[in-house]
Amino acid sequence: MKKRILSIVGSIAVFGMLISASVTDVQASGAETKKVDGSYLTTDESSTGHTSSTARGQYLMTGECSISKAGNTRVYAYASTTANFEVNYIATIIYVQQYNEAEDEWGQVDAWMEDAKNDFFLSTAKTVKVDRGYYYRVIANHIAGDSRPYEETASFTDGILVP
Repeated sequence: MKKRILSIVGSIAVFGMLISASVTDVQASGAETKKVDGSYLTTDESSTGHTSSTARGQYLMTGECSISKAGNTRVYAYASTTANFEVNYIATIIYVQQYNEAEDEWGQVDAWMEDAKNDFFLSTAKTVKVDRGYYYRVIANHIAGDSRPYEETASFTDGILVP
């Protein structure tokens, strides 16, 4: 009986130490994360951004963008735009940006645009060659409508480190 009680008490003590260690790690990593122009600088493998729920309009439903590591010197950038129904014009403009630590701001590395007529969904993706040792993020503009001025909104990702 004593052995059983000691075993239970020991298990509870080990469990308590594991819980307190994991809480400490979460707090430490949160304090070290830097935010620049809305994007956190992370060491994650990928990041995804969405348009805000209040951006939904008469024509434009939602937009999404993402960035992920695609090797030692490459990132994969993706973006999509969804309209509420088939529209005369739909477009997505993607900007891949690199964080400049000396100036504490993002600079453009690559950009492209994809558009279509008489459609309700559009996506585009590209693998971009980048330099190692920097953070990269994606910003996407999402456009949709039947006539000018078109509805427009944006999404962006957090920065991911390409070591």
